[in-house]
Amino acid sequence: MTPKIMIILGSGSDIAIAEKSMKILEKLEIPYSLKIASAHRTPNLVREIVVQGTNAGIEVFIGIAGLAAHLPGAIAAYTPRPVIGVPVDVKTDGLDALESIVQMPYPSPIATVGIDRGDNAAILAAQFIGLHDEEVRQKVINLRKEYALKVENSNEEIIQKIEDKKFIQNDFLRIKDLNINEAEVNEEDPGCKNKDATVVIIVGRQTDVVIAKKLSVILSRLKISHDIKVVCPIRSTQKFTNYVKSMKNAKIFIGISSNSSQVTGGIVGLTDRPVIGVPCTNENGDNYMLTTVNMPPGVPVATVGINNSKNAAVLAAEILSIDNPSITELLGKLKNKKINL
Repeated sequence: MTPKIMIILGSGSDIAIAEKSMKILEKLEIPYSLKIASAHRTPNLVREIVVQGTNAGIEVFIGIAGLAAHLPGAIAAYTPRPVIGVPVDVKTDGLDALESIVQMPYPSPIATVGIDRGDNAAILAAQFIGLHDEEVRQKVINLRKEYALKVENSNEEIIQKIEDKKFIQNDFLRIKDLNINEAEVNEEDPGCKNKDATVVIIVGRQTDVVIAKKLSVILSRLKISHDIKVVCPIRSTQKFTNYVKSMKNAKIFIGISSNSSQVTGGIVGLTDRPVIGVPCTNENGDNYMLTTVNMPPGVPVATVGINNSKNAAVLAAEILSIDNPSITELLGKLKNKKINL
């Protein structure tokens, strides 16, 4: 059996992070392969396992590395398939590895997850595969329900056991007794131009539209249908929910935001589809990459570099290319500089 996912470690010392990925993939029953290869010490080995793995049918690569963390980028150099990067905390709290992995040049994106988040990398890989494999998609949906249930159950396991506080009212709105309803959705007025879009782009504020337009240009040239909406999940909660929920044909959501990562966080709470995050700089020069990439277990955001919406477009195309040979062909020409997008 050809595995669907290949996990590559830059060093054997990263095995603990890989085990987080393997635990998820075993639970989801997705075949995978595990290799150790260094971008610096064994570059030829990296090239061969990526090229031969791609040719054999690997659909998603996961690169796990710390320190300089060039491994995910080295993987991306040899495959049109999506590459997920997991930065490992070895020094400087893993920020060195995170910066190295996420800030990739166009057109070589890495779908970066949080530091040490091997579990989120596996979930994200499963979401990619779930776009063309409904059985895998349903398993991911069920797994996310387990994460949600764990949070709800924590109220009984932790809060209800607090007895030494004089003024805590444990039985006020006790979670186990609440009737938790789905958010109301008005699908009659989604506020979109293309309700059948394959890729949905949500911009948190008007000043970031220029970043979204660069993304739109690449998607158009790659012949990928898309829709763009400017809406903030905090200031326009109902409109945001209506829009996300009404885009039923969307395969990928892309959130673009400065000043807050609430756009991507809002999207992942409303859909099981893959979410790509583009952190932007605001008028003060601040960026929100850390609040975009460091998501909790169960709800990964595939983060690309700051302001690098063009890479978000390429990443979306790589994800869709898994079962679309025409997009794969275009990506090959783009990466080999035979076409200029």
